[in-house]
Amino acid sequence: MKFGKVPEQELDSINLSLPPEPPGNRLVLPGRPMAGPRVYIGCANRGVKEWIGKLYPKGTKDAGYLDQYVKHFNSIEFNATHYQIYDEETIGRWAAKAAGHDFLFCPKLPQSISHYSGFGPAAQEQTNAFFRGILAFGQHLGPVFIQVSERYSPQTGRQLFQYLETLPTDLTFFLEVRHPDWFVDGPARKDLFDTLRRLKIGAVITDVAGRRDCAHMELTIPKAFIRYVGNSMHPTDAPRMDAWVERMKYWLDNGLEEIYYFMHTKDEILAPEMISYLVDRMNPAFGMQLEKPIFIQRDEGAQISLF
Repeated sequence: MKFGKVPEQELDSINLSLPPEPPGNRLVLPGRPMAGPRVYIGCANRGVKEWIGKLYPKGTKDAGYLDQYVKHFNSIEFNATHYQIYDEETIGRWAAKAAGHDFLFCPKLPQSISHYSGFGPAAQEQTNAFFRGILAFGQHLGPVFIQVSERYSPQTGRQLFQYLETLPTDLTFFLEVRHPDWFVDGPARKDLFDTLRRLKIGAVITDVAGRRDCAHMELTIPKAFIRYVGNSMHPTDAPRMDAWVERMKYWLDNGLEEIYYFMHTKDEILAPEMISYLVDRMNPAFGMQLEKPIFIQRDEGAQISLF
């Protein structure tokens, strides 16, 4: 992910702390823990060649990446659907690879809709075709991720809101906006989060060094979709993830039902190590037994070191 990235030498000069808890979160969190909350953790790419010999067995081919990925993570930010609308048969084959696993695909709305349609009438036919395909994920279908262009400002937000009104209520959706004007305290920000709460659509929280406003911490439904953009195990990554564990623990204690946490980092080869670090801190904090990626042992019998 290039969005919001900054040169490594600038990281130490940026305030990477998380914002305080927004007052509006009290509108969706009941203030007491829910029974059996779910936590899903994954990446945005299953096809990292550098994972061969580390997570994936030597000789793994492109067609076998997903078969291996589902053994290590319980969710994926599924970007393939952002670039093409797939039919039920293709998506059914992907879903079959997750059989026997508690695994969710979080498909991304096609860019032909989210970036190029203007959310006008022509978007509806494409949206219907997208839904016909992703329903083939069946029990492995997670939230649908809607990401609009950074150029999409509140001045054109009415078309977006009208489109959101048409979405089916039996699926979970999360929206990510990027234009800075959405996050300035004022009518546009209030309208955005009030609308999402009314429609019961989640707000994606993106934690990236160069756009601190996107780490807005607003919960519009009792579920969180977090896109953490790390910096390849830079010294700032560990305390940032520690802060996330603390915040997610607070949300779970107050009634959050589901967490979707996706790891992004410049050097994707290091994403499994970063997730291992995160899970090692989540489990004692949350009282859970979330599974970590299983590394292939090196000749010396030691796993790859973390931070």
